[in-house]
Amino acid sequence: MSDKLYEFIQHTTQLNLHREPGQQIAALIQSTFAMDAVALFDADLQTIYQAGDWFAGMENVVRNIYFFESVADDPETGLVRRVLRIGNLAVGALLMRGEISPHVSSAIACLVAITFDRCHSHANVSRTESARQTEQMRTTVLDSLAHAYKTPLTAIRAASTGLNEMGNLTPAQSELVQLIDEQSGALNELTTRLLKTARLETPDLTLRKETVAVAPLIEDVVASFRAELANTPVNITVPREDISICCDRDLLAALLTQYIDNAGKYSSAGSPITIQVSERPGEMVFSVHNIGPVIKPADRERIFDRYFRCASSAGNTSGTGIGLSVAKRAAQAHGGDVWLTSDLERGTTFFASLLVAPEGVRIHE
Repeated sequence: MSDKLYEFIQHTTQLNLHREPGQQIAALIQSTFAMDAVALFDADLQTIYQAGDWFAGMENVVRNIYFFESVADDPETGLVRRVLRIGNLAVGALLMRGEISPHVSSAIACLVAITFDRCHSHANVSRTESARQTEQMRTTVLDSLAHAYKTPLTAIRAASTGLNEMGNLTPAQSELVQLIDEQSGALNELTTRLLKTARLETPDLTLRKETVAVAPLIEDVVASFRAELANTPVNITVPREDISICCDRDLLAALLTQYIDNAGKYSSAGSPITIQVSERPGEMVFSVHNIGPVIKPADRERIFDRYFRCASSAGNTSGTGIGLSVAKRAAQAHGGDVWLTSDLERGTTFFASLLVAPEGVRIHE
């Protein structure tokens, strides 16, 4: 029987992991050990594989072996039950019908468990690689589209500006030209964000570092929202007026832009937005606070994911779900991170930390 086990090991190492390996294993056990029938339960996939003829209700029997960890050999029925384990962790079950020794049955169960584990690892690697390639393709498409949109948008904005300067427009015509200008401006902003997102997702991201005065940068970003925040008080708190940080100015500006834009959209009418900078050992922390809808704990885990939008606000406020993912990547590119707090009494605060002297990043001189 040891020769059969060796043969079984040889065959399991040659399985085609892309074509239902569980079914291949069941058939291999039946043919190698001359069993009447074999059934396998893969707990990870919640799938049963079988070879040979089985009685009605076999599925429940093999599942119960796993759930109740029932190991048994029944000479009268010829049924052999084994739990598949990796260490102390049960990963499935094996049910066989036929003549076979208990020791060999246990050895087969161990080999099947190891093979299942190998198959799952291979599947996880494949899924991870597929997700990486999909995300890379998506980023490339977004980058291409954003660049493609820039040229016609520039022409549209130039044309609308020219029409305004020509004068002699009726009020209705002026209103239409203004609408064209506003909407093309919104599209231009969106394409700019897409381009920044594409840049942030490149594996060889290079930071263009320079010494940046923090207070003037924040004031510039706030000024860009002059129209949107016309009725919203904005408070800026910095430790000192001359505070500065060595960073990629464009990325820090993009991060602050997303935070301030988000706060402006979700602030309660008349409530202030507070932008604060604090220094900690080895890092600088930026925060933007507002009073508005509470972000549910379940949403806080995903709110920085690309394209994710809270269900409670997705239908009420315009947005693409891109902005906060840009903020996250910008902070991480500087060796930092992002997080938030949100409750009914204290409001919502988005934080971003940047290392003062980041390690492990390429610097563009």
